[in-house]
Amino acid sequence: MKPVDKALWFIESHFAETLSLDDIADHAGASRFYLSHAFQAATGHSVIGYLRARRLTEAARALADGSPDILSVALDAGYGSHEAFTRAFRDLFGLTPEQVRARHSIDNLPFVEPLRMDQINFVPLDPPRFENGKAMLIAGLSERFDCANPSGIPALWQRFNPHVGHVPHETGKASYGICYNTDDAGNMDYLVGVEVTDYSDLPPELQRLRLPAQRYAVFTHRDHVATIRSTLHTIFSQWLPSSGHTLADSPVLERYDARFSPLTGMGGFEIWMPLKG
Repeated sequence: MKPVDKALWFIESHFAETLSLDDIADHAGASRFYLSHAFQAATGHSVIGYLRARRLTEAARALADGSPDILSVALDAGYGSHEAFTRAFRDLFGLTPEQVRARHSIDNLPFVEPLRMDQINFVPLDPPRFENGKAMLIAGLSERFDCANPSGIPALWQRFNPHVGHVPHETGKASYGICYNTDDAGNMDYLVGVEVTDYSDLPPELQRLRLPAQRYAVFTHRDHVATIRSTLHTIFSQWLPSSGHTLADSPVLERYDARFSPLTGMGGFEIWMPLKG
């Protein structure tokens, strides 16, 4: 049984209890860093985001069934106050707890039902090659995204593409998409950039990111860029648990060379997974 399967089972069996990311990762037999990445790749949710959505979904069911005490429902869902519960409930469903209770219906609410791993498809994966990546200086544009809804990433690439070939001290022929600074709530920083030899003369709109020397497993993604989640899911849930390798707490890189077409999203690219040791 793989770590994400164990995490899903544990959440579904214990979401009425007080749980932290450390609790879930411990019962899944994985580090919190690995589980955060693997769970997101497999489900499209952060671990804590899925836990929160499952609790709120069951709370909505209780309210639609006529539960008379909203505070007790809020406490059962892990919220210490009516106000905090109402805010989270409205953010997820677009209605207040009182409105759901008054309408006695859960129709058309965006429920998050229990996930089963056998519903999530794997993709064929070529064996990776292994690289000792050098330390690099990256310059580009960075934004913070919700891992469950990183829909703004293509627009970030669109904004950066005119800079390619014109960044001061740019070197190499590749562009990079870099995921780093993930947190328990399922947020991450994503930087689109190129390698530079130094940071002098950079225009003020470009951010800087120093990458340390790192050992990587390098995978080829051959399909459209929009299907990257399936490849990441296969790496995290199939390859990594059986490989004998351990994911390092370092940025994950996407490397795009001249074969990739920003116009069509085709041409393929590489995913560089950081490894310990």
